[in-house]
Amino acid sequence: MHGRLTSGLSLANDLVQRLSTHRNLGADIVICPPHTLLWPVAEVLADSTLRLGAQDCHPENHGAYTGDISAAMLIDMGCRYVILGHSERRTGHKEDSALIARKVAAAQQAGLTVILCVGETRAEYDAGQKTEAVEKQLRESLPEKYTAANLVIAYEPVWAIGSGVTPEVADVEKMHRHIRKVMGPIGEAVQVIYGGSVTPQLAENYFASAEVDGFLVGSVSLNAEGFWGVCEKAR
Repeated sequence: MHGRLTSGLSLANDLVQRLSTHRNLGADIVICPPHTLLWPVAEVLADSTLRLGAQDCHPENHGAYTGDISAAMLIDMGCRYVILGHSERRTGHKEDSALIARKVAAAQQAGLTVILCVGETRAEYDAGQKTEAVEKQLRESLPEKYTAANLVIAYEPVWAIGSGVTPEVADVEKMHRHIRKVMGPIGEAVQVIYGGSVTPQLAENYFASAEVDGFLVGSVSLNAEGFWGVCEKAR
């Protein structure tokens, strides 16, 4: 719930201009503004390689669901991605993994690439249960039928979000490898990215690992300079 029309368009325009002079980053860059900004931001991105995503969608394609938005509606507004299962949705809106699995199915069926978030809480981390917690969440958040081609898994430990405290590179590598193992034969084909207090410096350290395919950027993405600093590390 960050960004009004003026600030949102200013940020999008700034990123488009930066990308126009740096075309060889070797990365897909996706921005996911609030639903109120999707249409105007889509117009800003129209002639750029920046891609548009949303922060959530409903599991049904249409119907009497006041206040909700479907995956098909996101497609109409120019979205190619959608974030699902973010810890703030799981906690604040009491979304369980079964619901998220339905959302993943609906989004993929509509043609969106899903950025599926999984991650342990501080209590699970302290209890030494992070691997079990993430595996359970991942298995239960994926529908019976899904495709690897339009799926990104974002490992985002809840305790790291906005805290400024992040896991060691070796710990992230270990978790990403486990996520790929849980997904079986398609695990190597799925992009696995990291989220949680991402900064340009952290991105540089984590990109040194072949296990980290990218980042889900939080508060740093509210500032063009900071967000672009992360993007540049993709070189």
